[in-house]
Amino acid sequence: MKRQIVWLMTDTTRYDMLGCYGFADMRTPNLDALAREGVRFDRAYSAQPVCGPARSALFTGLFPHENGSWGNSMPLGQDVMTLGQRLSSHGIPCAFIGKWHLDGGDYFGYGICPPGWDPEYWYDMKCYLDELGSDEERLRSRMNKTRYDGMDERFTYGYRCTERAVRYLEQHGDGDFFLTVSFDEPHGPALCPQPYASMYEGESLPDTPAMHDSLENKPLYQRLWAQTTNPDREAVRRAQALSCNAFIDDLIGRIIGKVHEVAPDALILFTSDHGAALGAHGLNTKGAAIYDEIARIPLIFAGGGCQKGQVVDGVVSHVDLPATVLDYMGVPIPRAFTGKSLMGVLSGREEAPGRAFVEFNRYERDHDGFGGLQLMRALITNEYKLALHLTDTDEFYVTAQDPYDLENRIDAPDCRAVRDRMHDRLLDWMNATRDPFRGYQWQCRPWRTDRRPRWAVDGFTRQPENEPGEYRQLDYNTGLTMEQAVRAKE
Repeated sequence: MKRQIVWLMTDTTRYDMLGCYGFADMRTPNLDALAREGVRFDRAYSAQPVCGPARSALFTGLFPHENGSWGNSMPLGQDVMTLGQRLSSHGIPCAFIGKWHLDGGDYFGYGICPPGWDPEYWYDMKCYLDELGSDEERLRSRMNKTRYDGMDERFTYGYRCTERAVRYLEQHGDGDFFLTVSFDEPHGPALCPQPYASMYEGESLPDTPAMHDSLENKPLYQRLWAQTTNPDREAVRRAQALSCNAFIDDLIGRIIGKVHEVAPDALILFTSDHGAALGAHGLNTKGAAIYDEIARIPLIFAGGGCQKGQVVDGVVSHVDLPATVLDYMGVPIPRAFTGKSLMGVLSGREEAPGRAFVEFNRYERDHDGFGGLQLMRALITNEYKLALHLTDTDEFYVTAQDPYDLENRIDAPDCRAVRDRMHDRLLDWMNATRDPFRGYQWQCRPWRTDRRPRWAVDGFTRQPENEPGEYRQLDYNTGLTMEQAVRAKE
């Protein structure tokens, strides 16, 4: 059996911007059809809802605090391997076409193909700008008004990524491959040609209770964030995002059509890096929040032996996707991966993991604003959400009673037992992933009266496990090869 995966992703497509997720007025016929032919995950969450860090988890299988890219414009660690490196080392050709955002450059990147990917098809946003050439065309590519001045679809980044993806499939469809097509759209400036550009003028996403959140008993940073939201501007953003989203669905349809033609047995997956508030909870864009409008994303698998027409209700995480890819390709899953393969879920043999850890650290390194450092660690389960904000008020939501996360019940006596169990689980995850930001402050929250600060925190040394054949770290106390990765400090 050929080992073939086509990974399709967009930027800033929140979960309800697809018709198949319940927004009947959204024109996404191709992704809706993909969901009917495969498995749609109803509650999938980003590992960190901001562009670069989200992608760092998607393409390394490690959380942003593990891989070094914990804010935009921060590169992956030198010792961190991407899916391209892991798969190509097992003889599987890999190509990445589109937005990368993991080389430490600015928004557009450096235009340099990283190890593990086919340089012939490398096409990040710097490559696109270089291809445009003139300053005038570069300026046009960043201006919203370009949407209405007779722009041809061939001018857009999405179109040019699509053309390269189709060509790759035509040339490689008869063998093994892992192809990623990473659209920047519908992220602003959300360029798209007519008739899409005017398709959603005056339209909006459904009006939900989240649009009327008073932010009472919520963290201070959210109230400060809400002060920056211009309701009129958010209405414009919504219309632009929906229009561009419809355009990208059309481009995705062209790629899916080519997959069906030349690689009919390939596994296709679609997701987005994060969502966008677009006025929900009084907020704009994305950031340190576990609200569904920001952190919940679409996730669809089809082909490759998936069940057809199934919907998975249980919670899953973006960090489950790299493990799934490696499992499908027959490549060993590294010990360091926290994510679990979803292959058993896709075939109907297993339930979804029912958990997603979400973090936030910093929006980006280059600019002030966006609240600066906002350290958040969160756990989302099928029933509850717990978010720790190291320098602010924590949050606890009961999903069944409060699906729009309006009532923060962090201090509610009847939630104490489950809240504390989730807190313990969150701390265990921070330890297991060697979170460099962990400390007693995460343990000793105002509502956790049974915890006391200790200088030694948990009193353990935690070093990384290694794969067979990799270098094994030496023990500080002996200089000899480390025997136990986790051990009590002397």
